[in-house]
Amino acid sequence: MKKQFLYIFLLFAFISCTDDVKFNSPSFEGQKDNVFWRAIDSKAILAANGSLSIEGYTRNEKLTLKTTSTIAQTYPLGTSVSKMATYVLTDANGTITFSTGIGKGDGEIVIEEYDAVNKTVTGTFKFNAENINNNPLAGPILNFQYGHFYKIPVTSL
Repeated sequence: MKKQFLYIFLLFAFISCTDDVKFNSPSFEGQKDNVFWRAIDSKAILAANGSLSIEGYTRNEKLTLKTTSTIAQTYPLGTSVSKMATYVLTDANGTITFSTGIGKGDGEIVIEEYDAVNKTVTGTFKFNAENINNNPLAGPILNFQYGHFYKIPVTSL
């Protein structure tokens, strides 16, 4: 009887061992005002002039990161309109837009890898963007930190 119990126990032990592995590739996420944020869909667009636009979407949010090229380097924010971060929230009350630009906000986008063969881009970002319309339904500054985008598919225009 003890042997049968041992065999049954071993059988259940081996049957219950499974690998439930979930991959998060591509991924676009970060901390928005100290709360975890993850896009449910993302894409990157390579323009004819070489600029790159990385977009992440949730049900009612859109985060866009723009750089001047795909070269692996750091792109400072708050210094131009060709390198910028924009966050748009659309809900029943309307649209709230936060953005960096010339003299507005600060931060950086870091392109760590642009894979021209597989057409993907990977990197990090952090920024403080200003409420561009001074919408009273949101604060004056939006903070994103610890942002990562991983193997976002790139399409060309």
